[in-house]
Amino acid sequence: MRARIDVSEIEAQTKIRAKYLRALENEEWGLLPGPTFVKSFLRTYATALGLDGRALVEEYRLHHERASEAFEPIVSTPRRQRARGGGRPISGPSRGYIAAVSVIGGVIVLLIVLLATGGGSSKSPSRTTATTTTSHSSTSHHRSSSTAAAPRPPAVVALSLKPSATVYVCLIGDHARKLIPGIELQAGESTATYHARHFLITLGNSSVTMYVDGRPRSVPPSSQAIGYSITKARGRQPLQSSELPTCK
Repeated sequence: MRARIDVSEIEAQTKIRAKYLRALENEEWGLLPGPTFVKSFLRTYATALGLDGRALVEEYRLHHERASEAFEPIVSTPRRQRARGGGRPISGPSRGYIAAVSVIGGVIVLLIVLLATGGGSSKSPSRTTATTTTSHSSTSHHRSSSTAAAPRPPAVVALSLKPSATVYVCLIGDHARKLIPGIELQAGESTATYHARHFLITLGNSSVTMYVDGRPRSVPPSSQAIGYSITKARGRQPLQSSELPTCK
């Protein structure tokens, strides 16, 4: 609501039905398909709004997900069927039969493995062991390096404006979304608080106070349009005249 985004826009962008988006907003978890879908929807919805999806999913797990839902069984226990005519229930194979089949299957698999690797193992068992160990170490190192190098998503910045006189504003958010589409704001008119990972803004003059993460930032006087790039990491960076967004 603060970003003035309609549910239909989010529905088209995320492919999540509007009734599920409203259920997420109202925390009506019983209207959603299940905990797995809830977490997936939360991540997708948060990304579309420029929020931290990981934090929302963690909050859902802590406060709303039951232990039985967090570990849902993959295979259900088969039920016994009753014979036609109301006789005794028809049970599945006995435990002894299943154990025997498992043992026979294991022996067959072992024989196949021995036949497939017997020649190479008898000639150079040390080399085979060393190669396997090296491969395992390389795989573990690659996994740990990939995990350590995974970049974190950029932090979200909050931005609002309060003009002291009439001022032209063009404000662009994430995914080139026009948050303020090149219009004139009047003196004393406060905008909504917008959230994005990266803002681009053009101001027609300096008659405005910018609130970046709640902190007021003045705009220096200028005889021409002024523009900034705003992120959490780098703060407010001035733009060259050729870099100013136009909202056209």
